[in-house]
Amino acid sequence: MKISLTEKSALIIVDVQNDFLPGGALAVPNGDAVIEPLNKYIELFSRKKLPIFATRDWHPENHVSFRERGGPWPPHCIQNTHGAMISDKLNLPLDVKIIDKAFSPDRDSYSGFQETVLDLELRRLGMRRLFIGGLATDYCVKATVLDSLELGFETILLLDAIKGVDVNPGDSENAIRTMILKGAIAITLEDLIS
Repeated sequence: MKISLTEKSALIIVDVQNDFLPGGALAVPNGDAVIEPLNKYIELFSRKKLPIFATRDWHPENHVSFRERGGPWPPHCIQNTHGAMISDKLNLPLDVKIIDKAFSPDRDSYSGFQETVLDLELRRLGMRRLFIGGLATDYCVKATVLDSLELGFETILLLDAIKGVDVNPGDSENAIRTMILKGAIAITLEDLIS
């Protein structure tokens, strides 16, 4: 499906943080494969002076999602550590808007919209069409895409710029299917009319 960038389009890059990349505390298999395609999307959006947002897990040391507190994950993306930083291989523009999430010790949130200013910022800018990619397909990307749809945004899933954890085989494929069934439009770079 061919789709174009309008002046009401924004790019949302989900959690491309060091801890989710190879060698990180909670590495997504081949997670670094999203960087090159995302850089191409960043270039397109930057050229058209369209807004770019990057979400990041910003956990306190005792976060509820960590195994020590009965959560499913090893400690990761702890505030102000190297692991929590967005990969410097992403060519983010200077005016990128960073959205911190899951920063309360006792509440977990996978979505870039949950308890953040993302929705507010997008509406303030008059955005209607969101292009979403990043990590991980079956967790934070899925939650962000579903919330985006729920909030009434036209939501474009960047198939060539997502990778999943697949704790259970097929989790990522199921997540993609769910997002599309709920109304997300799945594209790759070739589908974008520049």
